Amino acid sequence: MHPVDFIERKRDGAAHDAAELQDWISAYVAGEVPDYQMAAWLMAVYFQGMTPAETSELTLAMAHSGETLDLSTLGKTVDKHSSGGVGDKTTLVVAPILAAAGLVVAKMSGRGLAHTGGTIDKLESIPGWRAELSDEEFMRQARTVGLVISGQSKNLAPADGKMYALRDVTGTVPSIPLIASSIMSKKLAAGASIITLDVKVGKGAFMKDVAHARELARLMVQIGRHAGREVRAVLSQMDQPLGRAVGNAIEVREAIATLRGEGPRDLSELSLALAAEAMQAAGIDTELARQVWDDGSALTKLRDFITAQGGDGRVVEEPQRLELAADVEEVLAAQDGVVAQLDAYKIGIAALRLGGGRESKGARIDHGVGIYLEKKIGDRVSAGEPLARLYHRRGKGLSEAVELVTAAYSYGDSAVEPPLILEVVA
Repeated sequence: MHPVDFIERKRDGAAHDAAELQDWISAYVAGEVPDYQMAAWLMAVYFQGMTPAETSELTLAMAHSGETLDLSTLGKTVDKHSSGGVGDKTTLVVAPILAAAGLVVAKMSGRGLAHTGGTIDKLESIPGWRAELSDEEFMRQARTVGLVISGQSKNLAPADGKMYALRDVTGTVPSIPLIASSIMSKKLAAGASIITLDVKVGKGAFMKDVAHARELARLMVQIGRHAGREVRAVLSQMDQPLGRAVGNAIEVREAIATLRGEGPRDLSELSLALAAEAMQAAGIDTELARQVWDDGSALTKLRDFITAQGGDGRVVEEPQRLELAADVEEVLAAQDGVVAQLDAYKIGIAALRLGGGRESKGARIDHGVGIYLEKKIGDRVSAGEPLARLYHRRGKGLSEAVELVTAAYSYGDSAVEPPLILEVVA
């Protein structure tokens, strides 16, 4: 490996072959390529791009840079991933549905950063629930319960962790080949045979427009196929938050309510769509998703999963065991009208200011704070009527959160709720 030659080839627009990329990633993980040279190469990729074949080979090299999980003995295994949004608790609804339908959901998830929430943060609001599992525990629970979600292992695709840290501080995050390889390297290393992707589009998402989201989705599907996996991607709207709850414990409450048939329509619609894509890929009748939802099997599966990982399964019947902050502030409408826009990004930042998110990796969060949206796009509102309820701790971050929530709403004489599911890439 000659790092300067490798960097110069990409700087000049050349494509790397599989062997070169494997050597490059192996040398970087071994410490033979320093961060400054990897940073130079990442910037070259940012400007020159990569071919789909190159990106696929880069992803495979990253996926095999550490340990990989072999789930082949578990039958048809599913992993579901979201590209990040506000109020996105679909994993907590989709995973129990799929497990109740007979698939094995074996998933590693991350924690949230900035305005987007993380599945592990939400689950850690359940008393006693633990994210850290050994490989043996992970596999045993997958076999016995059919549903396991753990924190991401540092030994899984370690190249991605090192590279992402550099991208974050060198301005190279917004590169579609690098985004795709980052997401898919972890998914491939985690071993599932079926991968369902929820690619968010809009103000509260990383991908702001449909064209770039579609490009990312198609590339990730192609990477998965190249690696022998069945991958489906759903593009979903994230101009306004998903559901009405934004936070951690408050989102788990909403997910439980949704599995009871009492949740918001948009969360139910997207959850069923994502479940259907995974079931189609597995050759299972998609009507079974609605059946296990309606007969309570999915809710029972959620309880079994929580209990298996040390959590208090009683939260399924008694959601009040998921503690919310005691202090509540209402944000009131300043005028009559119809909600025309609800900026998901501003709502996500408001939850962050209350303490429900983290601005740096490793920061502690407050699982009990959050926001409940009384009004969303298309809802009629009168002056003085509550738009949202903010759960806070003794006023921490409250004034800024109130300003953000107020600014997130705009009004008109009428409004049409934007379509939730924009397209499917398979």
